[in-house]
Amino acid sequence: MSGVPEKDAQKTFYLETFGCQMNVHDSEKVVGTLIHEGYRQVQTVEEADLVLYNTCSIRDKAEQKVFNRLADYKKYKKQGKTFGVLGCVAQQEGEKIFERAPYVSLVAGSASYRNLPSMLVQIEAGNSRVTGLDDRETDACFETEFTARTNPHRGYITIIEGCDKFCAYCVVPYTRGKERSRTSESVLAEARQMADLGYTEIQLLGQNVNSYKDSTGDVTKRKTFAELLTAVGEVAGIKRVRFTTSHPRDFGRDIVDAIDASPTLCDHVHLPVQSGSTHILDAMQRLYTRDQYLERIAWMKGAKREISITTDVIVGFPGETESDFAETLSLLDEVGYDAVFAFKYSPRPNTPAITLEDAIPDEEKARRLDVLMQRQREIQITRYKKYIGTHCEVMVEARNEARSQWTGRTTHNKTLNFTAPQSSVPKVGSYAPVIVTGSFPNSLLGELVI
Repeated sequence: MSGVPEKDAQKTFYLETFGCQMNVHDSEKVVGTLIHEGYRQVQTVEEADLVLYNTCSIRDKAEQKVFNRLADYKKYKKQGKTFGVLGCVAQQEGEKIFERAPYVSLVAGSASYRNLPSMLVQIEAGNSRVTGLDDRETDACFETEFTARTNPHRGYITIIEGCDKFCAYCVVPYTRGKERSRTSESVLAEARQMADLGYTEIQLLGQNVNSYKDSTGDVTKRKTFAELLTAVGEVAGIKRVRFTTSHPRDFGRDIVDAIDASPTLCDHVHLPVQSGSTHILDAMQRLYTRDQYLERIAWMKGAKREISITTDVIVGFPGETESDFAETLSLLDEVGYDAVFAFKYSPRPNTPAITLEDAIPDEEKARRLDVLMQRQREIQITRYKKYIGTHCEVMVEARNEARSQWTGRTTHNKTLNFTAPQSSVPKVGSYAPVIVTGSFPNSLLGELVI
């Protein structure tokens, strides 16, 4: 947790994080552990003795960026700096990284971070090839003793690690391993500890967070994911609970019921669809059809509270026809997403899709991506306009001096930039009532309600 004691910080480290919120939270664990071991975090490579890259391998562009970054810093090796590759690329490539980037001394997967202290001892003893590659089949412990929270008001709790779904395009089961869930008791204990330290918003994390299966020893005390959500929302001092990312197959109606019943649970669900075509969903091995996905959308649209829905989409999956792509566009229209995170299909090592025929040319992938994002932009312009004139409670996140505005986030996970008179300056981390006065495709504009 935060409040980690800092020893005499003679050794310094620089950490750059690539990828998702899971990686961001993993980096908090690394930072907390290193600080406890006597290291001091610095903001530039030039200042650091130890340079670490926490990596993402979901798409080849993210992976290549890491190796480009390593190549850029070859010259620093002569200055005695030590380099380490952490996370998914480390787990995926293993000791091959030492061959590809011989100036790297540490390669460690995400579930091995609790062993960082012993790895550091090896590095400090002069070992130039230290590995921390976990056994993803048997290693059930992915938490560390120390976590340095980077945000004083909003914190992450990983409740499940790994993935058993084996989507045809995805490398996560090979880098993160099988699904392993924490006990509800340990999750609630961490939530209470965070509340005691002043955190008011908690985000539960997992590659498939709603696939959570309580590992509490006493079967009678085990909680479903929806029950865990409700319990975290009942922790004294917690005002908001979020969760990401959900898998449609394991998304139950009880989750919607929990959001309806508990005002503390944010009315936002990120439910990746990847494609609007059942044919492509089957090729992707997503384990649901378009109609089954839309059934879950109907549950949310039928809720008492208005739930904001966002998603992920992959364009240009092998074999995706114009007709398949048209079905994805029609799904956007039918659902009316509040945001879409879209990507071109990227072949990944060890995945079944890498052997599929009918590859889509990159220029066609780019065209489809542009068409999809333009359609979504039009949808968001319409959807965001409907908030004009409404009142929202925002968690105040920052002050933008250049625009004389404050930035906050609504329970729907929308960015709301607002003005406030000097007589009523809000505090960062506080919750403020704001009336929405304008909208943009990706944000809202408002004024503080006095």
